[in-house]
Amino acid sequence: MRKFIILLVSILSVNFVLAQATTEADKPVYLRFPTVPQFTVFQAPDSTAFTRDDLAKKKSTIFFIFSPDCGHCQMETAAIIKNIKKFKNTQILMVTHFPYEAMIQFYKQYKIANYPQLLMARDTKYFLPVFFSVRNFPSIFVYDKNGNFKKAFEGDVKIDDIVKEL
Repeated sequence: MRKFIILLVSILSVNFVLAQATTEADKPVYLRFPTVPQFTVFQAPDSTAFTRDDLAKKKSTIFFIFSPDCGHCQMETAAIIKNIKKFKNTQILMVTHFPYEAMIQFYKQYKIANYPQLLMARDTKYFLPVFFSVRNFPSIFVYDKNGNFKKAFEGDVKIDDIVKEL
């Protein structure tokens, strides 16, 4: 028993000594650089390029990173559309890195073209999922009208929680 206690204390001591403090470099990129990043995505349905410079001025921006075959993404999209009036001063960029065909099917299914606040696009270089350290779908990142980061959400989120951050 004494050997076990000595071993346990030794392991805990080593862990304590080797533990590293969280540094600025350990934070996700979007927290280290808390403004809308430079990006290029390709819009549905015609694959025209869309960049940070194309964002509407003086409107809040939401990056909605999704997978077309994700059930939670589908439910979140339906909830946003149902509550679209709450987003009248917001632009929502629905971005996926999945194949064009899957994105277009999603685009048509949810009639995204009918909602001027919504823009669906493909991130062919996988830039935004890396920038935002996406681990789950959907992932939602809210920026204020000045382009400053406000809040991140992963998975299911209530529409009113998103709207509160705008």
